[in-house]
Amino acid sequence: MAVLLGLLTAALAGLALLLAPPFLWDDLVAFVSMARSALRCRRRFARSPPETLLDVFLLHARRRPQQPLLRFQDELYTYEDVDLRSNRAAWVLQRHLRLSPGVTVAVFLPNSPTYVWTWLALAKLGCVMACVNTNARGQALRHALEAAGATLLLTSQELQGAVEEVLPGLHRSGVRVFYLSPCSPTSGVPALLPDIEAAPADPVPAQYRAGITATSKAMYIYTSGTTGLPKAAVVTELKLMMAATLARMCGLRRDDIVYTTLPLYHSAGLLVGLGGCLDVGATCVLRSKFSASQFWADCRKYNVTVIQYVGELMRYLCNTPPRPDDREHGVRLALGNGMKAEVWKEFLRRFGPVAIWEFYGATEGNAGFINYTGKVGAVGRSNIFLKPFAPFELIKYDVAADEPVRDERGLCIPVGPGETGLLVVKITQNAPFHGYAGDAAKTEKKVLRDVLAKGDAFFNSGDLLLMDRQRFLYFQDRVGDTFRWKGENVATTEVEATLAAVGFIQEVNVYGVAVPGCEGRCGMAAVRLKDGATFDGDTLFAFTQDTLPPYAAPRFIRVQDALEITGTFKQCKSNLVREGFDPQLVQDPLFFRDNSRRSYVPLTQATFDAIQAMRLSL
Repeated sequence: MAVLLGLLTAALAGLALLLAPPFLWDDLVAFVSMARSALRCRRRFARSPPETLLDVFLLHARRRPQQPLLRFQDELYTYEDVDLRSNRAAWVLQRHLRLSPGVTVAVFLPNSPTYVWTWLALAKLGCVMACVNTNARGQALRHALEAAGATLLLTSQELQGAVEEVLPGLHRSGVRVFYLSPCSPTSGVPALLPDIEAAPADPVPAQYRAGITATSKAMYIYTSGTTGLPKAAVVTELKLMMAATLARMCGLRRDDIVYTTLPLYHSAGLLVGLGGCLDVGATCVLRSKFSASQFWADCRKYNVTVIQYVGELMRYLCNTPPRPDDREHGVRLALGNGMKAEVWKEFLRRFGPVAIWEFYGATEGNAGFINYTGKVGAVGRSNIFLKPFAPFELIKYDVAADEPVRDERGLCIPVGPGETGLLVVKITQNAPFHGYAGDAAKTEKKVLRDVLAKGDAFFNSGDLLLMDRQRFLYFQDRVGDTFRWKGENVATTEVEATLAAVGFIQEVNVYGVAVPGCEGRCGMAAVRLKDGATFDGDTLFAFTQDTLPPYAAPRFIRVQDALEITGTFKQCKSNLVREGFDPQLVQDPLFFRDNSRRSYVPLTQATFDAIQAMRLSL
């Protein structure tokens, strides 16, 4: 009887699996993994004292001091090495610079081991780190410090020019600046490295971070404002911990070696890549900048098992000339975001069966998605088990009006399967939105109210997504005033504000246009000249070279007699985006940013054809 009952139970279970919706088991397994990860993070902060990511690192340093943490060029640093180095730095920062818990310190450094031990030193003192984009210059750099309330800037000789440009203004504002270098080439900027090397390596007492809780600010990571007004997204200690566990959820193990070429001032490189290594006790191979030609050589040299990417990075790898040793590597896992389906397929075809874990999220966002099934092109799934904990919707969006569509009750309208909609995530206790430091207006702008019911509040992602009938989610485009190019978000309003300072420009409208063979959208500006003025390509090139990061400078200029506006005086972008930079569609004068000639030159049909045929790289 017992045998028959067992057979019947097994048969019923098998039938249930056959009749279950597709991917239900995958959803359940993913839910258990994510729930376990979230509970682990919350339990750590429920302890007394709370256990932060720093404490997790210190535990690894005690248990496996000789485990390699960092590989950088020919240098190797163990967990013990980084712990002792960060102790020395912390003592200098505390004793010489009189840093106290809660103070915000701006870190303006390129990828290097210095970045890592500086971060840990500040964490040991209970200080908040502002991760300044190394492309920031002039007003953008000053604003980054002001937004975070930073009174101290730690930087490198490699960024001497950028530092000296803003140094007088920083000194007038009371901001102290130091090089983490052996010597200083700049008057008024002392070098701290000699003091750090001579400092004791004694452990830093935990009393400096005694007041830290799950909601304490751990750092600021700048987003969207890549030109004049970067926004300092608040990253709490709990959010830092949860971001670091993302790699574990995707399969990162203690014996893995992670290759990170992404900048550490971004959340993907710092929190997911390096933070993921600190979480599980793995090794991080850090490179100063991405190099397509050296990528696989590095993977073989360092025995890399896990790589990080953004969509453009994978496309660059696929665009390199094929080699006989393309599949001769030990990479088993790739973590990242932004990879298009055609690149995904080509990457697997050429470089072998690497497990791709695509994820979606924003630094300041309150939820995200993981593609745990390997569905090519998808950024994740609408998991029925997870959605109650982070409710989200895709709502109808009027791209031309740049606002959500609302019904007669004033509420937003969810889209159906196969329809593109704006992603919004409900703001709850489990999914909070912490906003931006020093900018209540921009924080409020990211909150969408009265979405599904009067009085509710949702985080506005600014992204258009599509969900198919199997509940897979696909990124479609960005809306409003931001587009993505070269792995960076470009805020059009801020590029417009910068270009408005050009002497011969009266009005400007910046937008992104699609370019064959390129991820994201390329910057283009429609301008109206001042009365009697003429377009000066040399002057504009020099101006953008000095004031904008390379990825934010428009590659195309369209000169118009008048810029189109709506009845509420909002600039129209939809027609401009649709017409792009095709000389046969656009009757207005068009100009192309020619780096070799250091000028904006007339866009010819031959140049347009070369871009369309992907013979001319942007």
